[in-house]
Amino acid sequence: MKPFEAGKESLIGMVRTIAQNELAQSVQAIDQQGLYPEAVLRQLAAAGGMSAHLRAPHGFNDFGLAIQSIAEVARVCGSTGFMMWCQAVCGLYMQEASSTVLQGAPLLSHVSGERLGGTALSNPMKTYAKIESFMLKAVPADGGYRVTGSLPWVSNLGPDHYCGAIASIADESGSRELMFLLRCDAAGVTLRECPSFSGMEGTGTYALHLNDCFVSPDDVIADPARPLIKKIRAAFVMLQCGMAAGVIQGAIDSMWAVEDQLGHVNCYLEDRPQDLQSELDELLARIMRLAETPYDDSDAFFIQVLDARAHGAELSLRAAQSALLHQGARGYLMSSEVQRRVRESHFVAIVTPAIKHLRSEMARLSQETMPA
Repeated sequence: MKPFEAGKESLIGMVRTIAQNELAQSVQAIDQQGLYPEAVLRQLAAAGGMSAHLRAPHGFNDFGLAIQSIAEVARVCGSTGFMMWCQAVCGLYMQEASSTVLQGAPLLSHVSGERLGGTALSNPMKTYAKIESFMLKAVPADGGYRVTGSLPWVSNLGPDHYCGAIASIADESGSRELMFLLRCDAAGVTLRECPSFSGMEGTGTYALHLNDCFVSPDDVIADPARPLIKKIRAAFVMLQCGMAAGVIQGAIDSMWAVEDQLGHVNCYLEDRPQDLQSELDELLARIMRLAETPYDDSDAFFIQVLDARAHGAELSLRAAQSALLHQGARGYLMSSEVQRRVRESHFVAIVTPAIKHLRSEMARLSQETMPA
């Protein structure tokens, strides 16, 4: 039986079981030793946890369910929840690809967890928001394109992994962008270790260097890229809300864990667990409504998604800090899940789109959509 044939409730149950057992046993190694939880990621993929948003026969076409799945995992480990998002959006790129080859066996292998991949769209998304410029450059070549450039860090990668990427093209027809599946084992591609981060060490994050890397038509996702980016931009950002929701819920769990012992003094703190839970529940209800129309490409809808994502990032910071204050000294131990979650919340706030990026984009789009 394929995972999604078991039903939606069974899918969430399987994801929760993996998260609370196999993943929970590895969280310390992921955070402290930089363990890349490849076996757990393959289990989560096989359970359907990273493909619920895809259309049949690969999933349920249910973005709300995909967000819930990511949240269940991020509640236990924010790093693994982030990698679920990477795998989920990479599957979305392949599903929407102009290449029928990518939509076939490669997508099936991706959905099953046989192959794993990420997304190298941080720089392009910042470029479209007028924050950066494209770091990858493509030139037409016989039977495809040649791409050169570097990206400072891309996650959920390994020697046999791949990621969705975008390169700018300048030729006689004008300027446009090429979106393609970048294979880490392709000629001209080098993966380099990144400096140590304060958190998210087990996320398979590397710097990517491309030197005259050939891209065949079989690996083209979109040419030009902008129409597809406009179609999936809300879905791309929306799926990240699962990361935020999981980190917030985990922080609330840690607050309740000490309520019996410390509630008599914790009652004097702001952002009590019941208050944060109410705010999270309201935010999740808003996200679930947005998830009903993930391909709405209007600016007005995208602003709503950006606002929900920003709210999730800000609530992550508040919840994680409050959990630390509620737990006191025990939450300040390096081995504490609360200490880890504080660092995970910082990542939710700075990963593309970061809070400042979200606010900047909302302001820009709001000005563009205002009547003259």
